[in-house]
Amino acid sequence: MSPLRKLLLTAALLTPLAALAEPVTLAPVPVTDWKAVYGTVEAKDRIPARARLGGTLVSLAVVEGDEVEAGQELARIVDDKLDFQLAALAAQKKSLSAQLANAETDLKRGEELLASGVTTTQRVDALRTQVDVLNGQIAALDAQAEVIGQQAREGLVLAPVAGRVLDVPVTEGAVAMPGEVVAVIGGGGTFLRIAVPERHAQALRAGDTIRLSEGTEGRLARVYPLIEGGRVTADVEVADLPDTHVGARLLVRLPVGEREVLLVPAASVVTRAGLDFVGLQTADGVALRSIVPGERHEVDGVAMVEVISGLVAGDVVVPAGEVSHD
Repeated sequence: MSPLRKLLLTAALLTPLAALAEPVTLAPVPVTDWKAVYGTVEAKDRIPARARLGGTLVSLAVVEGDEVEAGQELARIVDDKLDFQLAALAAQKKSLSAQLANAETDLKRGEELLASGVTTTQRVDALRTQVDVLNGQIAALDAQAEVIGQQAREGLVLAPVAGRVLDVPVTEGAVAMPGEVVAVIGGGGTFLRIAVPERHAQALRAGDTIRLSEGTEGRLARVYPLIEGGRVTADVEVADLPDTHVGARLLVRLPVGEREVLLVPAASVVTRAGLDFVGLQTADGVALRSIVPGERHEVDGVAMVEVISGLVAGDVVVPAGEVSHD
């Protein structure tokens, strides 16, 4: 071999194999199998703000996407019949108040006559009873007015929790019925909801680490026991998951099992003419062996390549300095 060719071959082999400091004996290594699925961003609390009063929706203060605080006014519903009922009660109270004033005057006069011995105690007691009855009727009207006033105040639709408005299915000026949804509030943060084929159900465990396509990680918080449509539903907690687009889909990788593989450092793989090689210790010295590489893994911060074929357990991958260049 010419000196120039030997120099070129030496440079080609030393570069990728320099990461090996000493020979490595290959042995099966357990790796995790990952299943790629899509997760949907969901709000932890999805609570509807409902109308407690039937009437006309006279004002609507929020739209989809607004952030609200707990107790904030979202809309106002007015029932005109309540105003008429309050007016009727006020008229009745005015009439009873006039009767009460007259009854109190009669009672006072009766007590004066009783003191003079002109009237009887029975007559004075009847007048006193009439005053008490009128006071009771006025108190009942006040209580009815309080009930109607409370109904009118229930026309205010308030946010049940702090969060973001996800849906507003009504419009201003519409007629609202008691119990009708005026807005849907998503609060309490967000999580990813995933649906996994049921064959992987037994491999899912609460607390498992979940990988996202963006390079971030999450934690499998809950696996639901009910299987629907051949799929298992689970929730994944991810730190700083935005709530700006509830319903958005993100790619998620789930651990669904383990298998044993042979791994070699990625830096030890040499590609020549479309084929991949590694340097091995053989009985005749160090030689290159053709391999079929598979998935890439990271072990203790070192990039490793799975070997599908070409190597067996017990093979020794040697450092670059021990490779023969003849």
